[in-house]
Amino acid sequence: MRTPLQVQRDASELIKPGCTTADCPLVNIDTVHFPDEPRLDAIVQKTLLQLTVADSSASPPASIKAYQEQFLSQAQGRNSSYLQAKVREQHDGIVVVELSSYLDTGGAHGNPGRAFINYSRQQQKVLTLADMIIPGKESEFWQKAQLAHQGWLVSTKMNEDSEFMKTWPFKRTPHIALTYGAVILKYSVDTIAPYSMGHIELKIPYPQLNGILKPELFPGRG
Repeated sequence: MRTPLQVQRDASELIKPGCTTADCPLVNIDTVHFPDEPRLDAIVQKTLLQLTVADSSASPPASIKAYQEQFLSQAQGRNSSYLQAKVREQHDGIVVVELSSYLDTGGAHGNPGRAFINYSRQQQKVLTLADMIIPGKESEFWQKAQLAHQGWLVSTKMNEDSEFMKTWPFKRTPHIALTYGAVILKYSVDTIAPYSMGHIELKIPYPQLNGILKPELFPGRG
């Protein structure tokens, strides 16, 4: 598990067939494949496709190719869709994949999405928060996240803006990554800050998670 998984990049861009204008509808895909770990490969592609669905109850497209064809058949004007998956880190048998999407349908601004995959090569599965935290310690985890949020407010001086503090309180996020340097919490736009501030990242140092995070998930202990 000390040897990183081999990663193959797969990038392509398709323009709407028959379009001859300067700004054609397009789908841009920039993803990764894992030849030696087909289970993770399938998970990445499935998660990427889930980012294309605005309504979580709707079924995602069957494949990247199906999504490209479906989007381009309906796209108008300068509509565009970008999907990306990249390996953020590999350490201690954990592969952290960061996924992003950006959908532009001609509005004032596009709709960006984000997701993380924390894949355990030992367990051959994606780790959820419940897999990461010692049972019964989830509320303590979110208390540490709140501390990280307070630190972010101070560092950005947003704590001095009473209107901001009232409008953008702390919230939980499903986007959590076990990076080597810290546990990262990533927020969708318009969650704890306005769209213009982008995707906020909070960092919880591992020493703060002693007795909260499962011991085997600390870097260097796996």
